[in-house]
Amino acid sequence: MGTPPCPSALIFPQNFLNSGSCPEVQGFLQLREAGRKVWKRFYFSLRRSGLYYSTKGTSKDPRHLQYFADLTESNIYYVTQGKKHYGTPTEFGFCIKPSKVRSGVKGLKLLCSEDEQSRSCWMAAFRLFKYGMQLYRNYQQAQARLSQPPWIGPTPLRSVSDNALVAMDFSGCTGRVIENPSEVLTVALEEAQAWRKKTTHRYSLPAACQSSPLSAAIHRTQPWFHGRISREDTQQLIGRQGLVDGVFLVRESQRNPKGFVLSLCHLQRVKHYLILPSEEEGRLYFTMDDGQTRFADLIQLVEFHQINRGILPCKLRHYCTCVAL
Repeated sequence: MGTPPCPSALIFPQNFLNSGSCPEVQGFLQLREAGRKVWKRFYFSLRRSGLYYSTKGTSKDPRHLQYFADLTESNIYYVTQGKKHYGTPTEFGFCIKPSKVRSGVKGLKLLCSEDEQSRSCWMAAFRLFKYGMQLYRNYQQAQARLSQPPWIGPTPLRSVSDNALVAMDFSGCTGRVIENPSEVLTVALEEAQAWRKKTTHRYSLPAACQSSPLSAAIHRTQPWFHGRISREDTQQLIGRQGLVDGVFLVRESQRNPKGFVLSLCHLQRVKHYLILPSEEEGRLYFTMDDGQTRFADLIQLVEFHQINRGILPCKLRHYCTCVAL
């Protein structure tokens, strides 16, 4: 493409990102004529409308420009062992292949550069012309994100499962997705305060009340609690009520006398999650993830997972009712 090789293609990416336009790329390439093994040197011009070559020297007069290939409907590839297979003048060959041709070499257009740098420039320019606008939009979006002010204030603690959640506001009649990052932070802090007050209230009960049989067995009044039933009976019970995502129950663990099990249906399979009690500074809590997420009691655990997926594959949607097995 002249001396120095491929100057316009070398500066193309920077020009493109600065202006969003598509500058013309031009230079000499070797072309194998259709149906013949003869290679001939032509002056090519790469434009938004396609790739052209001049039938009269370096003239860019529309009368002398011959349409060669469409950018949007073709892909470009390196050619290996071009001299052996196609008789290329150099080893720096490449080809343009229509996207709709799935087999054979029908429609394959062979080209050859003078050196590796020239070939790389042409291939880079061709791909930027084809995908450049999308790359430019991606670049602008990345720059816009960098220019956004950082969040102010402490970042609330998040579990790994939060990456799969969407911030929602349920204060109105219907829920809505919160898109403003500042509002997301405010809502998260408010919810954290609400949970803290609720938990503090439960922990502030007199010690005698906390250790009373009624307090320890409060979950037994819930319709989703099924006491000491076996794993096999659980499978049958959920199966009889339909293997629907989100059907669940809580039962006592047969292997761990102090633990419980959350049985949940997902993708027509029943999965079981062990809930273990633990004590810290005289306070009892329940967890399913080795203490990363803690709950004051089983009711709080179930209520949380009815609106948040957490470590589970889906939310708790329908509790399993007692039926005769």
